[in-house]
Amino acid sequence: MSPAGAQKQLDIKIVRKAFRTASGEVREVLRDFSLSLDAGKIHALVGPSGYGKTTLLRIIIGLDHDFDGTVDLPPETRIGMVFQEPRLLPWRSVLDNLRLAAPQASEADLLRIAADLGIAEHLRHFPGELSLGLARRAALARAFAINPNLLVLDEPFVSLDTALAMRLGDELAGLVERTKVTTLLVTHDIDEAIRLADHIMLLSGRPAKIVGDFDIAFPRSEMTADYAAKTKAEIGSILAGAMA
Repeated sequence: MSPAGAQKQLDIKIVRKAFRTASGEVREVLRDFSLSLDAGKIHALVGPSGYGKTTLLRIIIGLDHDFDGTVDLPPETRIGMVFQEPRLLPWRSVLDNLRLAAPQASEADLLRIAADLGIAEHLRHFPGELSLGLARRAALARAFAINPNLLVLDEPFVSLDTALAMRLGDELAGLVERTKVTTLLVTHDIDEAIRLADHIMLLSGRPAKIVGDFDIAFPRSEMTADYAAKTKAEIGSILAGAMA
């Protein structure tokens, strides 16, 4: 749970979110749902596919207004968004993709972010010339280029091999620690959540709700295998029980 008096970067309350299926059936995705993010921390939202995680993200970043409820953000919040796919403009170079996302950023800032994420040598390349891993790095750089105070990531390492996903996750965590940006990582990967997050929330049910939450007891650099395994087993048990 959040410490008393912790500064909030996001406070969301959804009374109801529903949509109509192609068959005409009304399906509730979220009901009586609430979520808060403490400023400066990495929060992971973990749950199976199809349980409302992406719908929730669309509401948070303002792409979906068709719901009953409230989303409270501090004034002048800048949201950096990383989607499941890189979504880079294919007719623009990597550097131009960064410039378009953050027209106020200086060239020095963009070059520093590119260097931090290992794409400095690829700034003149076009997205079609990049490997999937490099494209994911470019998408992360684009999100950081706007100097966000809220970073939202929707399965950012999906379909990458395990070693590359872990390396990118470590680089992401390092950037978050340096910039102090509040982060919401949505993932179905329990290991990823335990390794990267300060706080984990478990989403399940139809309509979806938070069925459990954990504060990670160890700093990322001091995580023990025993603690990670114990936490993973506990999370898996809660999610299995919620889906039963």
